[in-house]
Amino acid sequence: MALFLSEKDVTELLDIPTAVEAVKEVMALHGLGQAVNCPRQRIRRNGRLLHWMAATVAQWGLTGFKVYTDRSALFFLYDFDGALVAVMEAARLGQVRTGAASAVASQWMARRDSQRLAVIGAGFQAETQVLALDFVFKFQEIWVTSRSEERRSTFCQRMATMIGDRIFPTGKIEEMVGKAAIVVTVTTSSQPVLLGKWLSAGTHINAVGANSLLRRELDREAVDRCQRVVVDDRVQTQQECGDLLASVESGRLSWGNLIQLGQVVAGQVAGRESPDEITLFDSHGIALWDLAVGKRVWERARESQRGLRLPF
Repeated sequence: MALFLSEKDVTELLDIPTAVEAVKEVMALHGLGQAVNCPRQRIRRNGRLLHWMAATVAQWGLTGFKVYTDRSALFFLYDFDGALVAVMEAARLGQVRTGAASAVASQWMARRDSQRLAVIGAGFQAETQVLALDFVFKFQEIWVTSRSEERRSTFCQRMATMIGDRIFPTGKIEEMVGKAAIVVTVTTSSQPVLLGKWLSAGTHINAVGANSLLRRELDREAVDRCQRVVVDDRVQTQQECGDLLASVESGRLSWGNLIQLGQVVAGQVAGRESPDEITLFDSHGIALWDLAVGKRVWERARESQRGLRLPF
């Protein structure tokens, strides 16, 4: 029988360290050609989008897909005999795996002595960006900005209860970015929120929010200043990446030559070659991450006899 796991179940069974290790494992398999990612597809009806994405890992004997709208998200997990083994609500799943992916990318691409994090955006996804990156780096200072002064202040107050008083709101975005070793952009903006002229040598960027050709968080100078650009999946990036579009059209980058995170984690390509390099991980959110963390949640649910048994 398959298990149904609620958001409460997922939240209690999935922690940041587990998610980071799960994403690291599946990205290494992806780099070695042992994991298959099917890029996100979208269909619009009555002004609303339905999204779905799928992935499979042969050595796990598992295939999964996620389907979601702006109101709900579900992840379905199947074994290789085609049997459904789990269905789980997937809002928290998606939030945690996205933060974990930025942490994994930063482990390979950021300077090891990174002590300051700058976050542009204070919404739903920003929480796990902070938690996952702080799990890896234990920052001395974390600075957060957003368009709303109230929202960034409330966000920092809430996060301080989780990580202590090292997190601060600010409206001085240029100063914040210039002092940061790692910068995260996690917005839904259609116009750049991070400008290349603000960046200091050695900065690593995790660009998380622009998973549509109509969205853009980085200006062209920011992209062109990056000596190393890494993406989660080349095909999905070509379909969704507004951040890189201008640099590709100018000939500065080529979709087919983009480095994939799996290549970096598998040791095939260096994530950073010098302390002064500016590096970029352009994250779009792939189904392999959902599969990796969904597998861990399902395994823990079986061990703890958690969840509702479905009658099929």
